[in-house]
Amino acid sequence: MVKKIGFFVGSLREDSYNKKVAEAFANLLPEGYESVFVKIGDLPFYNEDLDTPENVPVEWTRFREDVQGLTGVIFVTPEYNRSVPAVLKNALDVGSRPYGHSVWDGKPGLVVTASPGGIGGFGANHHLRQSLVFLNVPTLQQPEAYIGNIANLIDENGTIAKETLSFFQIILTDYLSFANKLTSKETQ
Repeated sequence: MVKKIGFFVGSLREDSYNKKVAEAFANLLPEGYESVFVKIGDLPFYNEDLDTPENVPVEWTRFREDVQGLTGVIFVTPEYNRSVPAVLKNALDVGSRPYGHSVWDGKPGLVVTASPGGIGGFGANHHLRQSLVFLNVPTLQQPEAYIGNIANLIDENGTIAKETLSFFQIILTDYLSFANKLTSKETQ
């Protein structure tokens, strides 16, 4: 059975560094895994008044169904004002509702932040982890994935430096091992 790993990119920019980082991680997935880039830019802001059977936006339904079928989740995001972009926080909120029906519950997670700055999105990484704790998304703790100075790690063709890809492979290998341990416990 193919395991589906969902990618959630916190930047909507067409030529986003974080999108390139997410694509690099997706390309490193071994056989038996499928990458799924989950669309989050079209989600109306969460409003509980809309979350009724007669009002729920079709985008929320599509999103919840997409996330429900995933084996694991990888968040790749920039930092906006020392936190996560609104589009990513909204996706977390939409997926966590209605109360008691969170699509995130128990899905193994990985947080990767990339930034042109030196601290690599440290604030966003930790804010996102706070939300994931509440949503019961067990998240890989080590190695941490703060990708600083990303503009210096990608050439003019969008190719990520080999040393950086090697680091990504270490992170991904540890994440998949972590995720497999968690999911195998659930099936016992």
